[in-house]
Amino acid sequence: METQLDPMKDDLPLMANTNYMLVKHYVLDLDVDFKSKVIEGIIVLFFETGSRYRKTSCLDKESCQSQVDETCKMRTSEPCHIPVTNVRACSSKTAVCGKGEEDTSDKNGNHSNKEQASGISSSQDCCDIENHGNKDFLLVLDCCDLSVLKVEEVDVAAVSGIEKFTRSAKITDVSKELENLRNQIVHELVALPADRWKEQLYYFTRCSQAPGCGELLFTTGTWSLEIRKSRIQTPADFPHAIRIWYKTKPEGRSVTWTTDQSGRPCVYTMGSPINNRALFPCQEPPVALSTWQASVRAAAGFVVLMSGENSAEPVQLQEGILSWYYYVTMPMPASTFTIAVGCWQEVKQQSFTAANQTNVEFPLPSSQADFRWHEELCGHVEYPCRFRNPAARLQAVIPYRVFAPWCLMECCKEHLLQLIPRCLSAAYTTLGTHPFSRLDVLIVPSNFSSLGMASPHIIFLSQSVLPGGSHLCGTRLCHEIAHAWFGLAIGARDWTEEWISEGFATFLEDIFWARAQQVSSLRWRRLRDEVQNSEEELQVLRPKKESTGELSESGASIVKHGLKAEKIFMQVHYLKGYFLLRFLARAVGEASYLASLQKFVQKFHGQLVLSQDFLCMLLEDNPEQKKSGLTVENIFENWLDTSGIPK
Repeated sequence: METQLDPMKDDLPLMANTNYMLVKHYVLDLDVDFKSKVIEGIIVLFFETGSRYRKTSCLDKESCQSQVDETCKMRTSEPCHIPVTNVRACSSKTAVCGKGEEDTSDKNGNHSNKEQASGISSSQDCCDIENHGNKDFLLVLDCCDLSVLKVEEVDVAAVSGIEKFTRSAKITDVSKELENLRNQIVHELVALPADRWKEQLYYFTRCSQAPGCGELLFTTGTWSLEIRKSRIQTPADFPHAIRIWYKTKPEGRSVTWTTDQSGRPCVYTMGSPINNRALFPCQEPPVALSTWQASVRAAAGFVVLMSGENSAEPVQLQEGILSWYYYVTMPMPASTFTIAVGCWQEVKQQSFTAANQTNVEFPLPSSQADFRWHEELCGHVEYPCRFRNPAARLQAVIPYRVFAPWCLMECCKEHLLQLIPRCLSAAYTTLGTHPFSRLDVLIVPSNFSSLGMASPHIIFLSQSVLPGGSHLCGTRLCHEIAHAWFGLAIGARDWTEEWISEGFATFLEDIFWARAQQVSSLRWRRLRDEVQNSEEELQVLRPKKESTGELSESGASIVKHGLKAEKIFMQVHYLKGYFLLRFLARAVGEASYLASLQKFVQKFHGQLVLSQDFLCMLLEDNPEQKKSGLTVENIFENWLDTSGIPK
């Protein structure tokens, strides 16, 4: 698969074999170096055995075998690297490896072992090495433009106080005693109930700092990092906590190194088509919902903003170096992780502080008030959910902060600051509980290619929305706020259905800003012009049609047209999705439509969805529409599976 891909034209590959191993939590420990334009450090990944393996248990060995064979076919033949082991510098039993090692990176940043004697000489050898007739299990992560230096298993059993997570472990085989114990500890840790989230974060931190207990074999390809442990043939036996030493490359496509409008250096994730795989090794498929925590160090004078539930305060580690710590407890795809490091200034308005914003009460429509207090169990995996928190359900305006380069502070005070509480309260009145506990808004550098981008707890806005007055700034802010519900709290199970995110956000932008009729004619002209001047295949909202949401045996897949250069500038998923939702609202009536929308948010927040999930619920709530011929199949045929504009 990799050898046939043109990174400038074709589909984006999602290589991670999530059906066999699923990341549940990331711990990042990073240093940002503006001189070399590199982010370097360690990431620790905590896994659960994947769904497909749990179902089959690999008892017939064929499932695991097919996964290995499939991975071999999907990757390019590149050298497979064995990490250097420096016995003098590291004891796998007593200390974390890595200190005092020589960086043997080649000119491309790939790590190699020049003294390997009996190691792996090619990626084909990775597949062909057998143990008693069986192949080693291969963990595949999405990875691009990264220099991976070392990979090792983490000895979580060495953490003091970890005994509480070993009570249910059944250890019978002495030779496998520690391996089983470590994986059992990770299993118990990731399965802790939501009300123990603070304890869970504490032990994730402790485990991430535990010593290593053996280096793992790895190889880097164009799109992936592949890891194996000799003689380990099943996902259940593979280490469930691994540590990766790596560094980004200045040309890496997940982050942009630039200067802000005041001429000061900064770096940020700008919404690359390849997402975050050039920022850290991860599992990119949206099904890989995970939590994370990160410690990021930068020189004093820089501010680190990130997707996180807490408003981080810097801690001075040494003279001239500050550390920033963020965490999230709501599982989300790794692609939603966002970071921005720069000399940002917080924009404050003394007369209207965040403290009194959150205490303002706003009237609610009676239908929504009735709905909000209808107790219903959430359908997502367990986490500390705000929809079940009585205080959060009453919070019309969540705490917020605004950051900008120094030269734009006054402009933000004039145009942006007073709009945020109005937009947040409008969103609350329409959809109810805010999915996230706080919000940072950052005016990003002028090279940002979009008007805005929403991530958990943080919104990037282009400077170009500021001079446009309250209308342009407010509507864009409403659009990005809407993504908290559609795109983040409720995500598309298949990324090719991005209309679920952008169509809903564009529709709700009008509802929030209460000027729908004024902008509709302009949007129709924009959609018509784009349809006339773009490839037909890029106008289809469900390009994979009946195969939407399907995965391969290992969990790998593609994002169809994900790397098409012209797709970045297209608005069809926004506009065509918007007009579909307006059509549905008119068909069932706005009151019924908004009631179904609220019900959909309540049922599906924290989950991944497909188009039919919303359409089926809407039509079930409004059964009279079937008599007029409005069906899911009809909507697919006229709106989602075809190019152009429905007649």
